[in-house]
Amino acid sequence: MDTLSSWNRYQQLLCHAPSLGLWLDISRMGCDEAFLHQMEPAMQQAFTEMRELEAGTIANHDENRMVGHYWLRDAGRAPSAEINQQITQTITRITHFAATIHTGGIPSPTGRPFAKLLVIGIGGSALGPQFVADALGSATDKMTPFFLDNTDPDGMDRVFSQIGDLRDCLVLVISKSGTTKETRNGMLEARAAWQRAGLDFSRQAVAVTGEGSELDRLAVAEGWLDRFPMWDWVGGRTSVTSSVGLVPAALQGLDIAGLLDGARLCDQVTRGTETRSNPAALMALMWHHATDGHGVKDLVILPYKDRLLLFSRYLQQLIMESLGKQFDRTGRQVHQGLTVYGNKGSTDQHAYVQQLREGVANFFVTFVEVLQDRAGERLEVEPGVTSGDFLFGFLYGTRQALAEQGRPSLTITVERLNARTVGILIALFERTVGLYASLINVNAYHQPGVEAGKKAAGAILALHGRVREFLATQPGMVSPEEVAAAIGAPQQVETVYALLRRMTYN
Repeated sequence: MDTLSSWNRYQQLLCHAPSLGLWLDISRMGCDEAFLHQMEPAMQQAFTEMRELEAGTIANHDENRMVGHYWLRDAGRAPSAEINQQITQTITRITHFAATIHTGGIPSPTGRPFAKLLVIGIGGSALGPQFVADALGSATDKMTPFFLDNTDPDGMDRVFSQIGDLRDCLVLVISKSGTTKETRNGMLEARAAWQRAGLDFSRQAVAVTGEGSELDRLAVAEGWLDRFPMWDWVGGRTSVTSSVGLVPAALQGLDIAGLLDGARLCDQVTRGTETRSNPAALMALMWHHATDGHGVKDLVILPYKDRLLLFSRYLQQLIMESLGKQFDRTGRQVHQGLTVYGNKGSTDQHAYVQQLREGVANFFVTFVEVLQDRAGERLEVEPGVTSGDFLFGFLYGTRQALAEQGRPSLTITVERLNARTVGILIALFERTVGLYASLINVNAYHQPGVEAGKKAAGAILALHGRVREFLATQPGMVSPEEVAAAIGAPQQVETVYALLRRMTYN
C-alpha cells in the first residue's frame, strides 16, 4: 500500500504532455498541495494576462508596443491581417532565399555555392541563433556558421582566421535599429577584412533589420543581396523564431519548419488554463515556490546532452533580462530577478555539483533529459551497458544525491533532440517567463537597465575622445589628475586613469 501510495503521489507530480513528447517532474521540489491551491487564483490571473498579450494588447509600455513572438509560429493568431501576411510571406521568402543560396542561384565569388556563413549580432541577435546552430548542426550542413557576437578585436580576428577564404562566405548582419555599437563594429571589421581580400562586401552581405533603419538604408544604398524584417513587436530575447533565428538556421540547412511546428505545438499546450496539465504554468509555480517569489535562489540548468551546452547561455538572457527589474508594474521598488547558470551533465559533476550538494543552498536545479541517446548503433562499453546508460545513471544519481540533502530540482524529459524539440523547449521557457512575470507583478517585456548601460558606455566613449584631444596637445607626460582637471572632469579621475592605461597598450 505504501508503495502504491508513493507511486500515485509521484504520478500527481509528473506532468506529461504526450503531443509534445515531454514530461515535467516536480516531485523533487518539496511543493505541497496547499501551495498549488493557494497560488491558483494568481495563476488564473496570469492566464488572463497572457491571453490579452496574445490578443495584441500593449505590453511594452515604455515603447508603446505589442509583444507578438507567439504569432511568429501561428500567424493566424496575429491581431491583424497585415501582421499575419508579414509573417507568412517572410517565412516563404526565407525558405526561397536559402534554397537559392544552396543551389548556387546566387553564387559566391568563386562561382560555386556559398559554403560558410558569418552571423554578426549581439544579445538576442546572436544567442538564439548560436544555440539553434549548435543544438542542430551537423557535418552535413549546407553552410558552416561562424559568429561575431562581441566588439573584441582579438575575438574577431580569431573568427576571421577560422573562416579562412572569405570568397565562399556569406555575411548576415542582424540589428533591429542598425545602430547597436557591437554589431556595427563587427560589420565594419568584416567590411575591412573583405576589402583586404579584394572582395566586394556588399555582394556577399544580407541584412536582418527594422524597416527604414540605418542598416536597412545602408543595405539598399549598397545593393546588398537581400534584407529580412525585424518587427518592433518582437523583442530580441524572444526573436529566435523570427527572421533573426530563421534566416541563419535556414541558410545552415536546418529544419525551420520543424522548429516552428514544435514551438506552435508547445504554445497550444501551454495556453491551457488547467494548471496541473500545463508544464509552463507548473514550472512558473515551481520557480515561485523555490525562490519565495523574490529570486532568493538561483536557477541552475543541467542538460544531460552535449547539444544543449548553449541552452543555459540562451536562457540567461531570456530569463534575466525579462525578470531582472527594479520596479514592479505599480512602480513599487522590488529588485526582482532570477539568476541563471549552468553547463552540461555529466561535466558538471566534475565541476560544481560538489557545492550544489554540500555548499550554500542558494539554488534549485532544472535537469534536462533526452531519452534517445543517439541515432546510430548502440555500443556497449561494459557488458549490457552503453555510454548513454552511464549518462542516465549520472543524471538520476545526481538528482537523488541532491534530494538527500534537501536540494530541490525539476526534471524536464523529452523523447529526442531535433528541430521540433528545440522549438518546444524555446516556447516552454518563453511561456514560463511570461507567466512567472505575472505572478511576481513585473513587466517581462521591457529592459530599461540595458538602455542605461548603453548610455553610460556612450558617456565613457565621449570622455575617451576628450582625453585623446588633450593628449594630442601635450609634449610630455601628464598624470591622471592633471588630465581629468584639464578636460573638466576631476570627479572622473579613476576612469581617466583606466583610459590612459588602456591607451598605453594600444
